[in-house]
Amino acid sequence: MRGTDSSTAVTRNTLRRQIADALRDEILAGRLQPGHEFTVKQIAEQYGVSATPVREALVNLSAQGLLDSDEHRGFKVHQFTVEDYRGMVEARSLIVDGIFRHIARRAPGKRGSGVHGKALVSVRRRAEEAARAARGGDLDILIGYDLRFWRELGQVFANRYICDFLHRLRVHAWVFAVPYLRADAELRDWLWSGHEDLVDAVALGDADKARAVIDSYNDHALAWADRLEQ
Repeated sequence: MRGTDSSTAVTRNTLRRQIADALRDEILAGRLQPGHEFTVKQIAEQYGVSATPVREALVNLSAQGLLDSDEHRGFKVHQFTVEDYRGMVEARSLIVDGIFRHIARRAPGKRGSGVHGKALVSVRRRAEEAARAARGGDLDILIGYDLRFWRELGQVFANRYICDFLHRLRVHAWVFAVPYLRADAELRDWLWSGHEDLVDAVALGDADKARAVIDSYNDHALAWADRLEQ
């Protein structure tokens, strides 16, 4: 009996993760728009599963700040504002600046003391793919590689709590931005493609150059936010 109970729990947890991941991807891609409402029953029917793992998945996404829950109406995709987005940019810049201060502390005043070898191989690969997608205006590919790039770069220097918080901020920023970017005729002009420059700075151990790349990125993001309001 215990084996059966354990197997059932594992299956439900797997379903919960799969449903949460699928819905998160739909939100990130902009296919589930901000304000879109749905119920546990609707999602359960859509995926052909029972209500329990669906409810757990939706509660999990609510805890991540991606959904709003209403006891009587179900769930809806959270609507971020331009001011929310500006706050995300400020918060992530503070986190990233702290990460690069850590680089400087490793070898203060010295260049050529960066990270080499296996630690940056995967990060550089993500950077190349993300930059290529940005230059090509391929939003779907860019989002996936961009999120992986920042998570893996953070893992080189930061503990997992910092990495998780930065990842959450970046997911929120994409959720806000995607619906606007998809409707923008000048999409390619507003997709940041400086991932490779940042990896080069990190590989050199050049914290000043890394900060300059990040500052340029943040200025770019805030200019886009100003453009939205206009």
